[in-house]
Amino acid sequence: MFEFASRDPQSPAFWDERFARGFTPWDRGGVPAALRDFVSRAARPLRTLIPGCGAAYELAYLSDAGWDATAIDFSPAAVAAARVAVGPWSERVREADFFKFAPDQPLELMYERAFLCALPRAMWPQVAARWADLLAPGALLAGFFFFDDVPKGPPFGVAPAELDALLTPAFCRVEDAAVEDSIAVFAGRERWQVWQRR
Repeated sequence: MFEFASRDPQSPAFWDERFARGFTPWDRGGVPAALRDFVSRAARPLRTLIPGCGAAYELAYLSDAGWDATAIDFSPAAVAAARVAVGPWSERVREADFFKFAPDQPLELMYERAFLCALPRAMWPQVAARWADLLAPGALLAGFFFFDDVPKGPPFGVAPAELDALLTPAFCRVEDAAVEDSIAVFAGRERWQVWQRR
């Protein structure tokens, strides 16, 4: 059993310690099927941001598919792991704070993968507001949302009605599907959703 010095998921040190000790139960080691399906159905490549990217396997997948993707994380250890994992796309991984990051060009897609659920619930309105700020009308927020009511985390689960209340002021849900290939920590409690900026 691991004992960790850092207990605050709002701090880069929390994530640095877990990456340094190889404790990453959220890391699936590859690209989820729902994202692969989403990319195959897209009419064209979308300029994408992956916040809280972890090892950033999706960045390499999107980049290989011709998408202009950028991955960010505020944990130096996560960024180092991602740069190794994505190989030739390592320059697309940046150490940055999501709440301060300014993309070089307007975004067309925000990819959500265990970013919202990594942060304490009290921060979620800030996350939703930042998503809305970074995405112009018509742009998409797509990814995996973790539904659970256990108070302790991370991961911090959201109730369906709570997610709706969080996102519907600025977004309209256009896809909602079960996830068949979840890793253990999310199994049976996540859904693939796509939201369009109003």
